[in-house]
Amino acid sequence: MTGSETVETDDGARLWVERSGPGEPLVLCHGGPGLWDMFGDVTDLLADVTPVVRWDQRGCGRSERCAGPWTSERFVADLDAVRRHFGLDRMALLGHSWGAQLVLSYALAHPERVSTLVYVAGTGIGPDADWHSAHRANFRARLADHPERLARFQELTDRPWLTEDEERERAVLQWSAEFEDRAGALEPARRMADPWFAINDECNRALNDERERVWGTPELYDACKSLDVPVLIVDGARDIRPRTAVDSLERALPRVCRVILPDAGHLPWVEDPKGFREAVRTAL
Repeated sequence: MTGSETVETDDGARLWVERSGPGEPLVLCHGGPGLWDMFGDVTDLLADVTPVVRWDQRGCGRSERCAGPWTSERFVADLDAVRRHFGLDRMALLGHSWGAQLVLSYALAHPERVSTLVYVAGTGIGPDADWHSAHRANFRARLADHPERLARFQELTDRPWLTEDEERERAVLQWSAEFEDRAGALEPARRMADPWFAINDECNRALNDERERVWGTPELYDACKSLDVPVLIVDGARDIRPRTAVDSLERALPRVCRVILPDAGHLPWVEDPKGFREAVRTAL
């Protein structure tokens, strides 16, 4: 690693960034919203493929806490500040989950600044109704494989106030449902929570509310049909978010390749590192 740096945005927000080495990097955009970069495993996995840039989004993780604004437009501008900081004319982008929505939004706003887009475990361009109810049902079914986990998660969810340790425990239980390997799911979920930073719930609510209001429009579909950027979609077939939600995005994009890793969940690089690495290497 070259060490962490600070990017200051045009409105004065200070963002934590880290670059893994010299050369044209792959810029990684983490999920959430309201979480932080958890791409240490990806950085190691791609070490002989590409350097990477990691960053914590506005008001999250190691970035300075701020009052927002919590909008996709603002987060797209923040990502562009990261691009300018490293002097990149064009970026290869990889976004995971909410980060997949962010990099797609960036590419739609600035296609001339994107060389390649890797869209990992997103939820497509349709309305939340395409996947939300199935996601909730699949989540509870996964946790119910271990009734003690479901009971403890529900207990913590029902409490009006949690200590920091309890917030971390609740997140680990929630994240354990993201892995197909039920017996071993707690171990990678705990890695996601190490280091632990407080989840920015205000950011999470605002950006999820925005997606519910404005995603799934004919205008978004038409914009994707006109996107002249090569896109790789990477899915874990065992993601608890139904992969059919991404079908409309795949149909809309004119330059798209899709790789579905059959034995992986929401973090496919954890459960199929070889398949994930090969897919990204080929795209780059």
